[in-house]
Amino acid sequence: MKSPYVSDLLANQIATGTFLVQHKEIRQKRTGESYLSLTLADKSGDLDAKMWDNAAEVMETFERDDFVRVKGLLQVFQNRPQFTIHKLQRQDAAQQDLADYLPASKRDPAEMFAELQSRISSMTNPHLKALLDSIFADEALAKAYRTAPAAKQIHHAWLGGLLEHTLSLAALAESTAAHYAGIDRDLLMTGVILHDIGKTRELGYERSFAYTAEGQLLGHIVIGAQLVDEHIRRQPEFPPKLRLLVQHLILSHHGELAYGSPKVPLFPEALLLHHLDNMDSKMEAMRALIANDKNLEGTWTSYNSALDRAALKKDRWLQDQTAAPVAGPVADSPVPSQVPPVDAASHPVAPKLVTPVATQPPPQRKEPAIASPFGAKLLSALEPKS
Repeated sequence: MKSPYVSDLLANQIATGTFLVQHKEIRQKRTGESYLSLTLADKSGDLDAKMWDNAAEVMETFERDDFVRVKGLLQVFQNRPQFTIHKLQRQDAAQQDLADYLPASKRDPAEMFAELQSRISSMTNPHLKALLDSIFADEALAKAYRTAPAAKQIHHAWLGGLLEHTLSLAALAESTAAHYAGIDRDLLMTGVILHDIGKTRELGYERSFAYTAEGQLLGHIVIGAQLVDEHIRRQPEFPPKLRLLVQHLILSHHGELAYGSPKVPLFPEALLLHHLDNMDSKMEAMRALIANDKNLEGTWTSYNSALDRAALKKDRWLQDQTAAPVAGPVADSPVPSQVPPVDAASHPVAPKLVTPVATQPPPQRKEPAIASPFGAKLLSALEPKS
């Protein structure tokens, strides 16, 4: 069994282990000497790693998606864990169990897919139900749907993540469709199930999560719209107006043109789909940010570029008995900086706590000098009369 995993590494301790190289970059120090900047990963997470010394001896012996055995020291740099590599050696991929290196859903894929099919079976719209039955009758597509991650990094980035994210949205859709009057439950559920189906071809996951050529060139929104349209064309009885609604659900689910949507949501089910999708992805991103921050001190996480903020480790903060009680208004208490500094490589780094400054009495207000007779008369006119 592989040991240690990324999640097992502790700060300020030497460790030796085998990891998958997700990212490899050769950089130069100010002296001109080369060093390696890597992202090492396994199923428990990923880790920023640097090999500062003797990098020239090994930099040509491995590539991205190779397995390497490393020895080094985990430290916290700018409130982020960073592994300094002392030794590195490429490993034979045939000797590795890929299940140790790709994160996967804790739920059983077959169980999740059965839940999805149950949602489809409950639909009363015959055209939408027939469309979904047709799509998942394609075994290659159904297998990819059960296996694909929902994203490369930001949220549900694990095998089965797409299906797990979809089922989370489906549960939210059931309750919100019942809450808001006039919502077509079957139409909303169809959008939930199909909105990210293009990710089955946008993302590759044979060795690590990466964009395919098709994904880079088209993106999952276009791929999904094309895929669904192919299946609609196989159903000559499918209503043309309903076809436009289904296509719009896929094309608008990112919500804003700036976020990659060709169209903004233009009817209630499309708007609801966008907000449910955005909420579920953001909640998972925040959960993962807090859960994966165990090596960092304090009650705030490092800065997360996807969320554009640091997060409060609420449970740790509530348990911290050393913090003095807050006196005075909340505005006087320490808060995390909202604009994190950026290092030389343009990577965001962790915000620091702003130390509150002792309250000083406000300076005495000085009356402005009157520079002209007109000013003196104006000031006199404004004074209250007894």
